[in-house]
Amino acid sequence: MKLTAIHSAILLSLIPTTATFAAGLDRSGQSISAFLQPGNYAEAGFTIIDPTIEGKDLPPRGSNKSVSDMGEDYYFPTAAVKVQATDQISLGLLYDQPFGADSQYSTDAGAFGDGKQGTGVEVKTNNITALIGYQPTENWNVYAGPVYQTVKAKVSLRGAAYGGPTAVGGYDIALKEDDAYGWLAGFAYSIPEIALKAAVTYRSEIKHEVETFETFGLGKLIFPSSTTEVTTPQSVNLDLQSGIAKNTLAFANIRWVHWSQFAVTPNVLKEKSKNNLIDYSDDQWSATVGLGHKFNAKWSGTAAVGWDSGAGNPVTTLGPIEGYWSVGLGGQYSPAENYFIAAGVRYLWLGDAQAQTGGTVVGSFEDNTAIAYGMKIGYRF
Repeated sequence: MKLTAIHSAILLSLIPTTATFAAGLDRSGQSISAFLQPGNYAEAGFTIIDPTIEGKDLPPRGSNKSVSDMGEDYYFPTAAVKVQATDQISLGLLYDQPFGADSQYSTDAGAFGDGKQGTGVEVKTNNITALIGYQPTENWNVYAGPVYQTVKAKVSLRGAAYGGPTAVGGYDIALKEDDAYGWLAGFAYSIPEIALKAAVTYRSEIKHEVETFETFGLGKLIFPSSTTEVTTPQSVNLDLQSGIAKNTLAFANIRWVHWSQFAVTPNVLKEKSKNNLIDYSDDQWSATVGLGHKFNAKWSGTAAVGWDSGAGNPVTTLGPIEGYWSVGLGGQYSPAENYFIAAGVRYLWLGDAQAQTGGTVVGSFEDNTAIAYGMKIGYRF
Protein backbone atom coordinates (compact mmCIF):
# COMPACT_ATOMS: atom_id res chain seq x y z
CA MET A 1 0.00 0.00 0.00
CA LYS A 2 2.99 2.32 0.31
CA LEU A 3 2.99 5.17 -2.22
CA THR A 4 5.93 7.38 -3.11
CA ALA A 5 5.49 11.10 -2.59
CA ILE A 6 5.25 11.80 -6.31
CA HIS A 7 2.68 9.05 -6.90
CA SER A 8 0.63 10.32 -3.96
CA ALA A 9 0.82 13.87 -5.29
CA ILE A 10 -0.26 12.84 -8.78
CA LEU A 11 -3.26 10.97 -7.46
CA LEU A 12 -4.20 13.78 -5.09
CA SER A 13 -4.14 16.30 -7.92
CA LEU A 14 -7.01 14.43 -9.59
CA ILE A 15 -9.37 14.55 -6.64
CA PRO A 16 -12.44 16.52 -7.86
CA THR A 17 -13.30 18.47 -4.70
CA THR A 18 -14.62 21.54 -6.49
CA ALA A 19 -18.27 22.33 -5.85
CA THR A 20 -18.98 23.39 -9.47
CA PHE A 21 -22.74 23.99 -9.02
CA ALA A 22 -23.61 24.17 -5.36
CA ALA A 23 -25.97 25.76 -2.89
CA GLY A 24 -26.39 29.50 -2.71
CA LEU A 25 -23.69 31.20 -4.78
CA ASP A 26 -20.99 28.60 -4.02
CA ARG A 27 -18.80 27.64 -6.99
CA SER A 28 -15.17 26.67 -6.55
CA GLY A 29 -15.35 24.80 -3.24
CA GLN A 30 -12.32 26.84 -2.06
CA SER A 31 -9.92 23.90 -2.05
CA ILE A 32 -6.36 24.31 -0.73
CA SER A 33 -5.17 20.88 -1.93
CA ALA A 34 -2.40 22.49 -4.00
CA PHE A 35 -0.86 23.97 -0.85
CA LEU A 36 -0.73 20.52 0.76
CA GLN A 37 1.33 19.02 -2.06
CA PRO A 38 4.87 17.93 -1.10
CA GLY A 39 7.82 20.01 -2.30
CA ASN A 40 7.47 22.89 -4.75
CA TYR A 41 4.36 22.78 -6.89
CA ALA A 42 2.30 24.96 -9.27
CA GLU A 43 -0.97 24.37 -11.10
CA ALA A 44 -3.52 26.15 -13.28
CA GLY A 45 -6.95 24.97 -14.39
CA PHE A 46 -10.47 25.88 -15.38
CA THR A 47 -13.97 24.46 -15.08
CA ILE A 48 -16.89 24.95 -17.49
CA ILE A 49 -20.48 24.45 -16.32
CA ASP A 50 -23.37 23.81 -18.72
CA PRO A 51 -26.66 23.75 -16.76
CA THR A 52 -30.19 23.19 -18.02
CA ILE A 53 -32.74 24.73 -15.63
CA GLU A 54 -36.37 24.68 -16.80
CA GLY A 55 -39.72 24.78 -15.03
CA LYS A 56 -43.10 26.47 -15.02
CA ASP A 57 -44.54 29.60 -13.46
CA LEU A 58 -47.30 29.23 -10.89
CA PRO A 59 -50.46 31.15 -9.96
CA PRO A 60 -51.24 33.71 -8.64
CA ARG A 61 -48.48 35.51 -10.58
CA GLY A 62 -48.14 32.91 -13.32
CA SER A 63 -50.39 30.61 -15.32
CA ASN A 64 -48.57 27.24 -15.31
CA LYS A 65 -46.68 28.37 -18.40
CA SER A 66 -43.42 26.59 -19.22
CA VAL A 67 -40.23 28.44 -18.33
CA SER A 68 -37.43 27.80 -20.82
CA ASP A 69 -33.82 27.18 -19.81
CA MET A 70 -32.64 30.10 -17.63
CA GLY A 71 -29.28 28.65 -16.58
CA GLU A 72 -26.37 30.37 -18.34
CA ASP A 73 -23.14 28.52 -19.15
CA TYR A 74 -20.16 29.84 -17.23
CA TYR A 75 -16.55 29.02 -16.43
CA PHE A 76 -14.11 29.80 -13.66
CA PRO A 77 -10.31 29.50 -13.52
CA THR A 78 -8.09 28.43 -10.63
CA ALA A 79 -4.35 28.75 -10.07
CA ALA A 80 -1.91 28.01 -7.26
CA VAL A 81 1.77 27.98 -6.41
CA LYS A 82 3.36 26.42 -3.34
CA VAL A 83 7.01 26.71 -2.26
CA GLN A 84 8.69 24.63 0.43
CA ALA A 85 10.97 27.41 1.67
CA THR A 86 12.62 25.28 4.39
CA ASP A 87 12.04 21.87 5.91
CA GLN A 88 9.51 23.46 8.29
CA ILE A 89 8.14 26.50 6.43
CA SER A 90 5.95 26.47 3.31
CA LEU A 91 4.46 29.40 1.41
CA GLY A 92 1.51 29.44 -0.94
CA LEU A 93 -0.61 31.69 -3.16
CA LEU A 94 -4.03 30.52 -4.39
CA TYR A 95 -6.48 32.11 -6.83
CA ASP A 96 -10.11 31.14 -7.41
CA GLN A 97 -13.59 32.58 -8.01
CA PRO A 98 -15.46 31.16 -5.02
CA PHE A 99 -18.93 32.65 -5.43
CA GLY A 100 -21.00 33.62 -8.45
CA ALA A 101 -24.24 33.47 -10.40
CA ASP A 102 -25.19 33.61 -14.09
CA SER A 103 -28.89 33.30 -14.95
CA GLN A 104 -31.03 34.77 -17.70
CA TYR A 105 -34.74 34.18 -18.24
CA SER A 106 -36.39 34.47 -21.63
CA THR A 107 -37.65 37.87 -22.79
CA ASP A 108 -41.12 36.36 -23.40
CA ALA A 109 -43.88 38.25 -21.59
CA GLY A 110 -44.99 36.37 -18.48
CA ALA A 111 -43.84 35.71 -14.94
CA PHE A 112 -40.13 36.35 -15.61
CA GLY A 113 -40.08 38.54 -18.72
CA ASP A 114 -41.86 41.62 -20.07
CA GLY A 115 -41.63 40.97 -23.83
CA LYS A 116 -38.45 43.02 -24.20
CA GLN A 117 -36.24 41.88 -21.34
CA GLY A 118 -36.01 38.88 -19.04
CA THR A 119 -35.01 38.60 -15.40
CA GLY A 120 -31.25 38.16 -15.12
CA VAL A 121 -28.41 38.05 -12.60
CA GLU A 122 -24.64 38.17 -12.81
CA VAL A 123 -22.42 37.89 -9.71
CA LYS A 124 -18.62 37.76 -9.92
CA THR A 125 -16.03 37.27 -7.19
CA ASN A 126 -12.25 36.85 -7.09
CA ASN A 127 -10.16 35.46 -4.23
CA ILE A 128 -6.41 35.59 -3.65
CA THR A 129 -5.29 33.62 -0.61
CA ALA A 130 -1.75 33.91 0.79
CA LEU A 131 -0.67 31.06 3.06
CA ILE A 132 2.20 30.26 5.37
CA GLY A 133 2.51 26.79 6.82
CA TYR A 134 4.61 25.47 9.69
CA GLN A 135 5.56 21.78 9.79
CA PRO A 136 6.96 20.96 13.25
CA THR A 137 7.23 17.29 12.25
CA GLU A 138 6.84 15.23 9.09
CA ASN A 139 3.24 14.50 10.09
CA TRP A 140 1.82 17.91 11.05
CA ASN A 141 1.18 21.10 9.09
CA VAL A 142 -0.39 24.20 10.64
CA TYR A 143 -1.25 27.01 8.23
CA ALA A 144 -2.95 30.41 8.08
CA GLY A 145 -3.05 33.55 5.99
CA PRO A 146 -4.99 36.56 4.68
CA VAL A 147 -7.61 36.45 1.93
CA TYR A 148 -8.19 39.31 -0.53
CA GLN A 149 -11.61 39.26 -2.19
CA THR A 150 -13.49 41.33 -4.77
CA VAL A 151 -17.21 41.18 -5.49
CA LYS A 152 -19.52 42.85 -8.01
CA ALA A 153 -23.04 42.12 -9.27
CA LYS A 154 -25.95 43.28 -11.39
CA VAL A 155 -29.57 42.13 -11.31
CA SER A 156 -32.64 42.93 -13.41
CA LEU A 157 -36.14 41.84 -12.35
CA ARG A 158 -38.81 41.62 -15.04
CA GLY A 159 -42.30 40.17 -15.34
CA ALA A 160 -45.48 39.46 -13.42
CA ALA A 161 -43.69 37.41 -10.74
CA TYR A 162 -42.38 40.73 -9.37
CA GLY A 163 -45.60 42.68 -9.80
CA GLY A 164 -44.87 44.06 -13.27
CA PRO A 165 -43.13 47.33 -14.21
CA THR A 166 -45.17 49.41 -11.75
CA ALA A 167 -43.78 47.34 -8.85
CA VAL A 168 -40.49 45.43 -8.63
CA GLY A 169 -40.84 44.01 -12.16
CA GLY A 170 -38.98 47.02 -13.55
CA TYR A 171 -36.16 47.00 -10.99
CA ASP A 172 -32.44 47.12 -11.82
CA ILE A 173 -29.47 47.15 -9.48
CA ALA A 174 -25.73 47.39 -10.07
CA LEU A 175 -23.28 46.74 -7.24
CA LYS A 176 -19.94 48.31 -8.06
CA GLU A 177 -16.85 46.15 -7.58
CA ASP A 178 -15.59 46.28 -4.00
CA ASP A 179 -12.61 44.69 -2.29
CA ALA A 180 -12.20 43.50 1.29
CA TYR A 181 -10.10 41.14 3.42
CA GLY A 182 -10.69 37.99 5.44
CA TRP A 183 -8.53 35.17 6.71
CA LEU A 184 -8.00 31.41 6.62
CA ALA A 185 -6.57 28.95 9.16
CA GLY A 186 -6.27 25.20 9.40
CA PHE A 187 -4.13 22.15 10.07
CA ALA A 188 -3.30 18.88 8.36
CA TYR A 189 -2.05 15.52 9.57
CA SER A 190 -0.38 13.01 7.26
CA ILE A 191 1.36 9.64 7.22
CA PRO A 192 3.22 9.68 3.89
CA GLU A 193 4.01 5.95 3.94
CA ILE A 194 0.35 5.06 3.43
CA ALA A 195 -0.74 8.28 1.70
CA LEU A 196 -2.92 9.18 4.69
CA LYS A 197 -3.85 12.84 4.93
CA ALA A 198 -6.52 14.75 6.81
CA ALA A 199 -6.97 18.53 6.68
CA VAL A 200 -9.44 20.94 8.31
CA THR A 201 -9.62 24.47 6.89
CA TYR A 202 -11.69 27.39 8.18
CA ARG A 203 -12.37 30.50 6.10
CA SER A 204 -13.78 33.63 7.71
CA GLU A 205 -16.70 35.64 6.41
CA ILE A 206 -15.70 38.75 4.45
CA LYS A 207 -17.72 41.93 4.81
CA HIS A 208 -18.07 44.29 1.84
CA GLU A 209 -19.56 47.79 1.78
CA VAL A 210 -20.62 48.03 -1.87
CA GLU A 211 -21.58 51.21 -3.72
CA THR A 212 -25.05 50.51 -5.14
CA PHE A 213 -27.11 52.00 -7.96
CA GLU A 214 -30.87 51.21 -8.02
CA THR A 215 -33.55 52.13 -10.54
CA PHE A 216 -37.28 51.34 -10.80
CA GLY A 217 -39.83 51.58 -13.59
CA LEU A 218 -37.44 50.30 -16.27
CA GLY A 219 -34.95 53.05 -15.51
CA LYS A 220 -37.43 55.89 -15.14
CA LEU A 221 -36.93 56.27 -11.38
CA ILE A 222 -33.24 56.73 -10.63
CA PHE A 223 -32.14 56.94 -7.01
CA PRO A 224 -28.91 58.34 -5.54
CA SER A 225 -26.19 55.80 -4.99
CA SER A 226 -26.16 54.10 -1.60
CA THR A 227 -24.14 51.47 0.25
CA THR A 228 -25.18 47.83 0.55
CA GLU A 229 -23.54 45.43 2.98
CA VAL A 230 -22.64 42.11 1.34
CA THR A 231 -20.99 39.55 3.61
CA THR A 232 -19.71 36.42 1.90
CA PRO A 233 -20.12 33.46 4.26
CA GLN A 234 -17.69 31.64 6.52
CA SER A 235 -16.99 28.00 5.68
CA VAL A 236 -15.21 24.83 6.81
CA ASN A 237 -13.64 22.20 4.54
CA LEU A 238 -12.65 18.73 5.74
CA ASP A 239 -10.40 16.80 3.31
CA LEU A 240 -9.53 13.14 3.84
CA GLN A 241 -7.53 10.61 1.85
CA SER A 242 -5.83 7.27 2.48
CA GLY A 243 -4.09 4.60 0.48
CA ILE A 244 -6.20 1.45 0.45
CA ALA A 245 -4.26 -0.73 -2.01
CA LYS A 246 -1.20 -0.50 -4.22
CA ASN A 247 -1.37 2.83 -6.11
CA THR A 248 -4.99 3.35 -5.00
CA LEU A 249 -6.45 6.11 -2.84
CA ALA A 250 -9.83 6.61 -1.23
CA PHE A 251 -10.76 10.25 -0.67
CA ALA A 252 -13.51 12.46 0.70
CA ASN A 253 -14.28 16.15 0.98
CA ILE A 254 -16.95 17.55 3.31
CA ARG A 255 -17.87 21.23 3.17
CA TRP A 256 -20.08 23.48 5.30
CA VAL A 257 -21.04 27.03 4.27
CA HIS A 258 -22.96 29.43 6.52
CA TRP A 259 -25.59 30.56 4.00
CA SER A 260 -28.42 30.88 6.54
CA GLN A 261 -26.99 34.24 7.66
CA PHE A 262 -26.53 35.57 4.13
CA ALA A 263 -28.76 38.35 2.78
CA VAL A 264 -28.38 41.20 0.29
CA THR A 265 -30.69 44.06 1.27
CA PRO A 266 -30.41 47.18 -0.91
CA ASN A 267 -31.85 50.27 0.74
CA VAL A 268 -34.41 51.37 -1.85
CA LEU A 269 -35.64 47.85 -2.65
CA LYS A 270 -36.13 47.15 1.05
CA GLU A 271 -38.00 50.42 1.56
CA LYS A 272 -40.37 49.87 -1.36
CA SER A 273 -40.96 46.10 -1.21
CA LYS A 274 -39.97 45.15 2.38
CA ASN A 275 -37.95 42.26 0.87
CA ASN A 276 -34.33 41.26 0.49
CA LEU A 277 -32.85 40.96 -2.99
CA ILE A 278 -31.27 37.56 -2.15
CA ASP A 279 -31.34 35.46 1.01
CA TYR A 280 -31.16 31.80 2.05
CA SER A 281 -32.83 29.90 4.86
CA ASP A 282 -30.42 27.01 5.47
CA ASP A 283 -26.71 26.32 5.66
CA GLN A 284 -25.10 24.29 2.90
CA TRP A 285 -23.57 20.86 3.44
CA SER A 286 -21.82 19.02 0.63
CA ALA A 287 -19.71 15.90 0.26
CA THR A 288 -17.63 14.20 -2.43
CA VAL A 289 -16.25 10.65 -2.03
CA GLY A 290 -14.35 8.53 -4.49
CA LEU A 291 -11.32 6.52 -5.53
CA GLY A 292 -8.13 7.41 -7.38
CA HIS A 293 -5.89 4.83 -9.05
CA LYS A 294 -2.52 5.01 -10.81
CA PHE A 295 -2.61 2.52 -13.69
CA ASN A 296 1.02 2.91 -14.78
CA ALA A 297 3.82 5.45 -14.83
CA LYS A 298 1.89 7.84 -17.10
CA TRP A 299 -1.84 7.28 -16.54
CA SER A 300 -4.06 7.80 -13.49
CA GLY A 301 -7.80 8.18 -12.98
CA THR A 302 -10.53 8.94 -10.47
CA ALA A 303 -14.21 8.21 -9.98
CA ALA A 304 -16.33 10.16 -7.51
CA VAL A 305 -19.89 10.65 -6.23
CA GLY A 306 -21.08 14.01 -4.89
CA TRP A 307 -24.01 15.41 -2.92
CA ASP A 308 -25.07 18.93 -1.98
CA SER A 309 -27.86 19.79 0.46
CA GLY A 310 -28.90 23.10 -1.04
CA ALA A 311 -29.54 26.19 1.07
CA GLY A 312 -33.24 25.83 1.74
CA ASN A 313 -36.47 25.56 -0.24
CA PRO A 314 -38.29 27.67 -1.51
CA VAL A 315 -35.32 29.41 -3.10
CA THR A 316 -34.68 32.66 -4.91
CA THR A 317 -35.91 32.96 -8.51
CA LEU A 318 -32.35 33.93 -9.43
CA GLY A 319 -31.07 30.39 -8.72
CA PRO A 320 -33.98 27.91 -8.58
CA ILE A 321 -32.28 24.64 -7.57
CA GLU A 322 -31.89 22.86 -4.25
CA GLY A 323 -28.59 21.02 -4.17
CA TYR A 324 -27.64 18.07 -6.37
CA TRP A 325 -26.34 14.53 -6.73
CA SER A 326 -23.40 13.95 -9.07
CA VAL A 327 -21.01 11.42 -10.55
CA GLY A 328 -17.63 12.28 -12.01
CA LEU A 329 -14.71 10.71 -13.86
CA GLY A 330 -11.21 12.11 -14.29
CA GLY A 331 -8.07 11.10 -16.16
CA GLN A 332 -4.48 12.25 -16.00
CA TYR A 333 -1.53 11.92 -18.32
CA SER A 334 1.98 12.41 -16.91
CA PRO A 335 4.65 12.60 -19.64
CA ALA A 336 7.25 12.91 -16.86
CA GLU A 337 7.20 12.60 -13.09
CA ASN A 338 7.34 16.35 -12.57
CA TYR A 339 4.31 17.47 -14.60
CA PHE A 340 0.87 16.31 -15.74
CA ILE A 341 -2.25 17.22 -17.68
CA ALA A 342 -5.60 16.23 -16.14
CA ALA A 343 -9.18 16.43 -17.40
CA GLY A 344 -12.53 15.35 -16.05
CA VAL A 345 -16.28 15.47 -16.48
CA ARG A 346 -19.06 15.55 -13.91
CA TYR A 347 -22.79 14.98 -14.44
CA LEU A 348 -25.18 16.58 -11.93
CA TRP A 349 -28.84 15.90 -11.16
CA LEU A 350 -30.05 19.23 -9.78
CA GLY A 351 -32.50 19.22 -6.88
CA ASP A 352 -36.13 20.22 -7.52
CA ALA A 353 -37.04 23.61 -6.09
CA GLN A 354 -39.88 26.08 -5.62
CA ALA A 355 -38.88 29.63 -6.58
CA GLN A 356 -40.23 32.51 -4.53
CA THR A 357 -40.23 36.27 -4.48
CA GLY A 358 -41.62 38.39 -1.68
CA GLY A 359 -42.65 35.25 0.22
CA THR A 360 -44.87 34.04 -2.66
CA VAL A 361 -43.99 30.89 -4.63
CA VAL A 362 -44.00 31.87 -8.31
CA GLY A 363 -42.29 28.96 -10.05
CA SER A 364 -41.54 25.25 -9.90
CA PHE A 365 -38.30 23.83 -11.33
CA GLU A 366 -37.92 20.05 -11.62
CA ASP A 367 -35.82 17.34 -13.31
CA ASN A 368 -32.94 19.63 -14.21
CA THR A 369 -29.32 18.70 -14.88
CA ALA A 370 -25.86 20.12 -15.49
CA ILE A 371 -22.58 18.94 -16.96
CA ALA A 372 -19.21 20.19 -15.70
CA TYR A 373 -15.93 19.88 -17.64
CA GLY A 374 -12.53 20.63 -16.21
CA MET A 375 -8.85 20.65 -17.12
CA LYS A 376 -5.72 21.23 -15.07
CA ILE A 377 -1.96 21.38 -15.62
CA GLY A 378 0.38 20.71 -12.70
CA TYR A 379 4.15 21.12 -12.41
CA ARG A 380 6.64 20.18 -9.71
CA PHE A 381 9.88 22.18 -9.51
